[in-house]
Amino acid sequence: MTWLTGWLKKSPPNKDTHAPSDKQNIANLPAGESGTCTPPLVTCQQNLSVAELKKFAPIRDLDNETVASLSHATMFYSEGSTLFERGKPADFVYYLLEGELIMQPESVNAYTVKAGSTLAFLPINSGKLFGATAKALSDVKILKLPADINRLWQAQQTTDPESLTYLDITLPAEISNNRFFSSFAQAYLDNKLRLPSLPDVAFKLREAMQRNIGIQDAVEIIHIDPAIVTKLIQVANSPLYATAVPINNCLDAVNRIGLNATRNLVLSISLKQLFRSNDKALTHAMYELWRTSIYTSSLAFVLAQECSDLNPEDALLAGLICDIGAIPLFNFADQHPEQYPSLSELKAALPHLKGPVGSLLLHTLGFSAELSKIPLVAENWLYDGGTELGIPDIVILAKRHSYFGDPKIKGLPYINSLPAYAKIADGKLDPDFSLTILQKAQSRIHAAMQFLS
Repeated sequence: MTWLTGWLKKSPPNKDTHAPSDKQNIANLPAGESGTCTPPLVTCQQNLSVAELKKFAPIRDLDNETVASLSHATMFYSEGSTLFERGKPADFVYYLLEGELIMQPESVNAYTVKAGSTLAFLPINSGKLFGATAKALSDVKILKLPADINRLWQAQQTTDPESLTYLDITLPAEISNNRFFSSFAQAYLDNKLRLPSLPDVAFKLREAMQRNIGIQDAVEIIHIDPAIVTKLIQVANSPLYATAVPINNCLDAVNRIGLNATRNLVLSISLKQLFRSNDKALTHAMYELWRTSIYTSSLAFVLAQECSDLNPEDALLAGLICDIGAIPLFNFADQHPEQYPSLSELKAALPHLKGPVGSLLLHTLGFSAELSKIPLVAENWLYDGGTELGIPDIVILAKRHSYFGDPKIKGLPYINSLPAYAKIADGKLDPDFSLTILQKAQSRIHAAMQFLS
């Protein structure tokens, strides 16, 4: 006798626990769960404690009052049931409480989710569409919550960058008593962090373009920095833009690339100068961070070009700045060599610090509101900024792909469960992306890494 049969025998129907007819079950299911999907055997309205609900992401990041107000239910399915189907509309967010599921993004590349595992504490679906078909490998118990938990979470996680001053930094227990990290957090809150500034050419070009200058005016500004002129010519002749006729001057380069794309590329090239330190070990860490940023930005470029109508250069710049919050932390370590801990401790602290610090840095440098929020959302896997695919979604997908082959990927949600994934038109971004689209785009990624290195 399974645990489900036992549960049904000792839990007779009452006002909160019911086993309605199949017709009633289908009528009460979210959109997309009719047809070949299996109605739950039992749906039970629940009143789980705040502590029980806060075991799950992103509920754990909501305030207690919001969590206490969440309506939720549990559903029971027998082995072999189909809970929902890939590509169908999703009106609820589900979590696995007991049993085991097999998730099938397509006919291949299926994966399992077991109760109690890391993946079980993440939603098995999110976004407007189901990213995979879910089937029960055993009797299962499912927690069902309203789809707007992502909206509630997003409202509490983000601040309008246009009015941004400082966001709270919550240090985890393992570093909260560390003198260095406490000093850094306090310097951030007291507005005493030494934030880097953009090189002169990038600052002047960005300011001038706000006055709707022409290409010739832009070229005159870019000529301030011969190194950037050389890079732009290199980019214009790269596989990203190259035609049969090579070019050898800045004016032709800007004409080929386009004025807005040139601005983004100048900003991208200039950002490299921020990744430097006087400490040898920190210099190496900065270099590795820059290489990682280049890779993420290259992925964002390819994703935008292959899977959307978004401007690839906008995506490239957004990908390049998603980890920029690490720079003030490394600079602070450079300025306080007597305090800073090991590099491994610095890197371990980055996920807790780089989001708010990065947004503050970009805001200070005069980046747009959309770009200033990129560090906050780049690894917020359940971020959902609306129904339309945007640059933040592209960066999230690029970040997720950047972990391909990294052991850390085991603790990340599957790509098909991300809201950003559901916004890619016609399912063009499939689970084989890293093996197919990336292979086609290697020359473009290589070119982007060359001109930003």
